[in-house]
Amino acid sequence: MDKPAKTLTHYVEEDLRRRIQSGQDLPHHLTLASLSRHYGVSFAPVRSALDTLIQEGLIRKKENNGRIEVNSDKVGTKGSYEPVASPLKSDDWDRILIKEVMLASLSGTATYLREEALAHKHNTGRSVIRSTFSRFAGAGLIEHIPRRGWRVRPLNLEDMRAYLQVRETLELKALDLARPHLVREHLVQMLAANQSDGTAAPDNRLHEYIIEKSGNHYIRDFFRQHVAAYYRTLFDYAAPETSVVVEMAEQHTRILDALIARAWTRARLALAEHIQSQERVLGRLLTLVDGKKSPSRHSRGKSAYSS
Repeated sequence: MDKPAKTLTHYVEEDLRRRIQSGQDLPHHLTLASLSRHYGVSFAPVRSALDTLIQEGLIRKKENNGRIEVNSDKVGTKGSYEPVASPLKSDDWDRILIKEVMLASLSGTATYLREEALAHKHNTGRSVIRSTFSRFAGAGLIEHIPRRGWRVRPLNLEDMRAYLQVRETLELKALDLARPHLVREHLVQMLAANQSDGTAAPDNRLHEYIIEKSGNHYIRDFFRQHVAAYYRTLFDYAAPETSVVVEMAEQHTRILDALIARAWTRARLALAEHIQSQERVLGRLLTLVDGKKSPSRHSRGKSAYSS
C-alpha cells in the first residue's frame, strides 16, 4: 500500500481512478451522497475528485440527465487494483508533530519550526501543519511569531518539575476516585503484561486505566491535552535504555500488586514513587542538553528548525 494520501480529495480521486483503470467494483452509485458515505467524508472532497476525473475522461456526465457514469473505454486499462491509504487524521498529526516540538525543545535555546519545511518532510500540505500547531498554541505549548515560525521554548528543569507535581497530584486523586471501579481481572491482566519471561516491558495502560476509572472528566481532560502528550513523548524519548524500561515495569508491578491486594496506602506510595522517578530520567536528558550534547540514536531534519 502507498503512503497515506495527502488530502481527502486526493484519497477519493486516486481510489476511484485506480478502481476504474483496474476494473475493480465501484460504490453502488456515483453520487455525492453515496460516495461521501462510502469514503466517510463530506461532499467537498468528493466534488473536487469527480471534477478532476471528469477532466481526465475517466467518468462523464450523461447527456439526458447530467448524472455521472464511468467511461467504459477507460475500464480495465491498467493493472490490478492497489488500495490507497487514507490520509492521516488529526490525532495522527498531533502525535507526529508533538515529537517535532519535543525534539526542537531539546536544542537548549528557543527554536522556530517552519511550516513549509515540515510539510515537505512529512509529505503533506502546510495547512495540516498550521492547523495542528494552532491547536498546540491554544494549549500554550508553542507560540506563533509572524515571519519567524512557531516558537518552541527550550526544555527546562522548573517546567518539568512543575508538570510532574501536577501530574502526581491528579493521578493520586484519580486513584482515590477509581477504587470502587477497579476490576481485579483487568489488574491481573496488566500485571501479567509487565512480567514477561524475565524481560519486563512496561504496560502503560495502567495510567490511562486509573484515570478513566476515576470518572472525573476534568482529570481526563488534563491528561489528554497537548502539554501532557508532550511530556509523555519526551519521557519515551529519554528512557530507551533496557535498564530504565525494566525499572518502570517493576514499578508498575508494585503498583498493580498493591491494587490487587486492595492495599490503598501502599498503592498510592508506589504510584507517587513511580511518577517522581521520571524526574531523574528527564533530568539526565537535560544534562545532555545543557552539555551541548544530543543522544546519538536520534536525528532530526535541520531544515525544519531555526534558532
